[in-house]
Amino acid sequence: MDIANQLAASFAAVCLTAQLASAALALPKCRAPREKARSPQRPPVTIVRPVCGLEPYSRETLGATFALDWPDYEIIFCVDDPRDPVVAIVNELIEAHPDARARLLSGFQRMSTNPKLDNMAKGWRMAQHDWIVFLDSNVSPPTDYLDRLFLAQDGAGCMVSAPPAGAAPCGFWSEVECCLLNAFQARVQYAADSLGFGFAQGKTLFFARRMLENGGFEALATEPAEDAAATRLMRKSGGKVRLAGPPFPQFLGRKSFMDVFSRQMRWARLRRATFPMLYLPEILVGLWPPLLAVMFLLAKLDLNTASFMSAGLAFAALWYVPELVLTHMAGWPLNWRSPLALLVRDLLLPMIYLTAFTGKQVVWHGVVVCSESDKAPFFRKATQRLKPFF
Repeated sequence: MDIANQLAASFAAVCLTAQLASAALALPKCRAPREKARSPQRPPVTIVRPVCGLEPYSRETLGATFALDWPDYEIIFCVDDPRDPVVAIVNELIEAHPDARARLLSGFQRMSTNPKLDNMAKGWRMAQHDWIVFLDSNVSPPTDYLDRLFLAQDGAGCMVSAPPAGAAPCGFWSEVECCLLNAFQARVQYAADSLGFGFAQGKTLFFARRMLENGGFEALATEPAEDAAATRLMRKSGGKVRLAGPPFPQFLGRKSFMDVFSRQMRWARLRRATFPMLYLPEILVGLWPPLLAVMFLLAKLDLNTASFMSAGLAFAALWYVPELVLTHMAGWPLNWRSPLALLVRDLLLPMIYLTAFTGKQVVWHGVVVCSESDKAPFFRKATQRLKPFF
């Protein structure tokens, strides 16, 4: 076997091993729970929910905050514009739960390039308790949400986060987003967490107020995305980021191709801007790089067309088995269209990756969060940005 064949075979084998290992590592935390979690410690907690615009299932998702099984917690909703249509839903929910300690704060004050963080700052300033959760408006917390966060604590300097799990898809492109959020992103994040390399995601950020004593809340504004800043802050201080599991549901509803692509493109550009050297190898993720290596090897054999295609399909089936098993065991959406959605997802991944290099801006709800001019040239800070991880 010549060097090209050896490299192709080794690459395909390493990728397939990583696919199998990541699913196995993620499964313990992603598996659907058989019973509710119960934390031995249950101190008072402040939940800050930034809201902006109407989303699928806004009423159900925001309303779930009032049903948590926890003895003492307050809810602070934050909105920039008091005329935002979501305000009516928030006010109705507050009025429907008079016994809950809940309020809505409105108003805008520019603190950073991150409009979501600026919105959250109001809740941080008004929080009455030492334990604080920032919970995105499109994540639906289960009744044992706070129990799961406290059980994921790993030492006094630990910040807890959690990725979302796509739920309630409506239409094919919504199912593709489920494949992106669940069997791909959640799988990778929980596998990394199990190896001690957990990183924060802004859907849920849970920590003690004292963790931001050095630099204050403004420390989360040092990066375009607050979760990247939180991860870097924990690494720098010697603390940890751990993930609570299973991931909390994000009800998707109906999505178009552009809904899915634009959101994934925004996240990719933020990853590229904040952790550039970690972003570079993302071009190798998904089915197509190892499948191309396998097809290269098969082309060297004297196979007829049917055998050639059958061997390629067999590798693709083997590749997706771990993801399908994980999806089933986790109780995530799964049906006869799921294999096709996985294939389409993996076709999108290189498109999303390349778009992150060609784009100039990251736009969220019409506001520029990050532009190319805000950052030094790509490779100049690359090595420096990796230092907190080593």
